[in-house]
Amino acid sequence: MKKIKKLLMGRTMIVAMAILIQLLWMLSLLNGVMAKYSYVDTIVQLIAVIVVLVIVNKRSNPSYKIAWSFVILSIPIVGLLIYFIFGRSEMTRRTRKRMEIINRELERELPDGGSYMEEIRQKDKSIYNQAKYISDWANFPVYGNTETKYYRVGEEMFPDILEALKSAEHFIFMEYFIVEEGVMFNQILDILKEKAAAGVDVRFIYDDFGCVTTLPARYYETMQSFGIKCVKFNPLYPVMSVIMNNRDHRKILVVDGKIGFTGGINLADEYINAIERFGYWKDTGLRLKGEAVWSFTVMFLEMWSYITKEIEKDIVRFKPQVYQKEKNQNDGYVQPYDDSPLDHETSGENIYMNMISRAKDYVYIFTPYLIPDHEMIKCLENSAKSGVDVRIIMPGIPDKKIIYWMGQSYYEELLKSGVKIYQYKPGFVHAKCFVCDDEIATVGSINMDYRSLYLHFECGVWMYQSKAVMQVKEDVLDTLQQCEEITMEFCRKRPAVIRTMLGVLKIFAPLL
Repeated sequence: MKKIKKLLMGRTMIVAMAILIQLLWMLSLLNGVMAKYSYVDTIVQLIAVIVVLVIVNKRSNPSYKIAWSFVILSIPIVGLLIYFIFGRSEMTRRTRKRMEIINRELERELPDGGSYMEEIRQKDKSIYNQAKYISDWANFPVYGNTETKYYRVGEEMFPDILEALKSAEHFIFMEYFIVEEGVMFNQILDILKEKAAAGVDVRFIYDDFGCVTTLPARYYETMQSFGIKCVKFNPLYPVMSVIMNNRDHRKILVVDGKIGFTGGINLADEYINAIERFGYWKDTGLRLKGEAVWSFTVMFLEMWSYITKEIEKDIVRFKPQVYQKEKNQNDGYVQPYDDSPLDHETSGENIYMNMISRAKDYVYIFTPYLIPDHEMIKCLENSAKSGVDVRIIMPGIPDKKIIYWMGQSYYEELLKSGVKIYQYKPGFVHAKCFVCDDEIATVGSINMDYRSLYLHFECGVWMYQSKAVMQVKEDVLDTLQQCEEITMEFCRKRPAVIRTMLGVLKIFAPLL
């Protein structure tokens, strides 16, 4: 009852009801106008056709175009209203311009990575081409002189996070989608308070939508009262707005520019299995030590400058000089990257597809959600048809049942092409990892669904010949021992009505 009361009285319900009332009021107003003036209906239908033509001619995913075109043409008034509020994946022109100015200002401090690129080119031209894509189109360079450590579950990473935070002397930057007070965050917060009191520059970003059920509306003020510089991304207001469509889904932690963490792990107790939600919670993370941490420092400062509207002028002061004097253990090549809805380059998806399409022997994948677009499906199928061992590990216990069922609706199609699919029996998989041919891997925050690939701010790390590459592979092979392999019989034993319903839901997959 407490949970139900919290939900009914919580900020999520208030915002949802306010938006619903606004939507119903606008629909009522339009229906009244249409009833009074018959020609308005013709105008609305004409506008619907024009909007669909604009959507079709946009540089966006074909499945996204089809879904919105279907909705708008089927129910023009409702479809148009919902599209103008929630359907446009890009942020406003003003927002885009401001972020572009910030990016140009800060990213000029990134190295070109030319010497490392040449080393990769000498080793393998195909791998070089993948690194070049990230460098040229995601605008983040490749590094050497960086040590990697992969974490199979959150409770393995948590002690290292605490140790890194305690070692901070100059600054701590943290950026997370979900934050919730509890065993995990309370220990982190105690250290942040202590460091802020000692004069360390502590900055914290959280996504307001991601924390809508876990933090009070003005929690940033609580953090500020501790001496922690804290802001929230895209504040959630009970007003219909296109910007609600874009969220900061990244997970970034940087300490003194020397140590960086990323992956799928948020700051809540289920991520370290201090509490049980949806069975055992399997998530993964990555720690970097060395030069490549600089890219995560720049990513964080870009987002910080965007939210605060104040560009950091002297970001070099956050870059440790030790990189130029000491060499870390040789650990291959590391290339952090981000993905943004502000451009038309779906770098997160393209990095995934480059790995799949260029694989020679195998591609192993962890993903919590499987709602791929047509291009990703064909990429997976063509790779499997060409003899590559393509394996996807999905949750056995879902966190969102509709999304889980929609993911299962793609199983039969992929299985027919030779893709192998597994479900993790102990619980929920929240990891987002690819590993390929014992050579390359990526670990980050990017799911295989439309929101991650097209609408959210995301990040990841691409690695070549690093220790973490084989650590990811070993984790996959160990995890497979706890999985159920999906067969065609599994797909076909569901009632025909359920399979038909899932087929219909696939049309609307890009809208979820």
